[in-house]
Formats: sequence, C-alpha cells, structure tokens
Amino acid sequence: MIRAMALSASNRAAAGVYEDRSGPVLVQLLREAGCEVEGPFVVPDGEPVFEALRDAVEAEYDLVVTTGGTGLTPTDRTPEMTRRVLEREVPGIAEAIRLQGRDKVPAAILSRGLAGVAGRTLIVNLPGSTGGVRDGMAVLGPVIIHAIDQIHGGDHPRTD
Repeated sequence: MIRAMALSASNRAAAGVYEDRSGPVLVQLLREAGCEVEGPFVVPDGEPVFEALRDAVEAEYDLVVTTGGTGLTPTDRTPEMTRRVLEREVPGIAEAIRLQGRDKVPAAILSRGLAGVAGRTLIVNLPGSTGGVRDGMAVLGPVIIHAIDQIHGGDHPRTD
C-alpha cells in the first residue's frame, strides 16, 4: 500500500480563523486512490511547509500531496518551499493539473504548483480549493501507483 501524507498550507486555517476544507477532501480522494493516508496536517505557508516536507521525506512517505499556497499572493510560498526539498522535478504532473481545471476555472493556470521527487518520495502541490484538489487528484490518481513504482526502481511495463 502507498503511504501518503496530506498537507494543507494555510495561514488562516493554521491560526484557527477558519476550518481547512481542502485537506479532508484530499484525504478522501487519496484513500479512494488506494493510499494509506496520514493527515491532513495543517501548517502556515512558508518555512513550516519546508519543515513538514523535509520531515516527510526523512520518514520515507511514498507520496506527499499539499493543498494551498500555490497562488500569486505574497504569502503563497508552497512552490518555493517544495523546490528546496525536490531533487528532480516532474513537470508533466504539474502542467496536467493546471490544464485539468482551466476550462471550468480559467484562473487554474495561475497555480504555481510543482511536482517532483525527493529521495523516494513523490511530492505534488495542489491548489487550496476543494475543486482544485478534485481536479488535481483526477490527474494524479491514475498515475500514483506507476509513479511510486518507478521511484522505487520498478521497470516500465511492456505494452507490445
């Protein structure tokens, strides 16, 4: 089973101003994709995101999916914190996630989310809305098992 962590980056949810709504949706969708999920853990954006990602890689999670902090506001810093942890980017995942939502929500292309590998952990940034999480998981869900298998040294399946 894939061991996953759901991480919500939100200054206001972390401060108790409002309840995290995207994290629970992410947990549900990860479970439906066959993952054993811990979280959602809610942290303020910025350095706490870096620390949580670094700790998750050290704890050898197979997958960490973040929600929130990918926009254009000055406090949206999840991609910057993610980039500090990543060893290799997987740009196709992030590009496909942005494209998945753009017809319904044109502003989806403004997400600066990243995807990549650190150690043996796949890290994917999703937007902070429940719709953004659903759109992102529609892209990620079908490739999770293959991606994790590849990261752990699996071979490409033969199609001929």
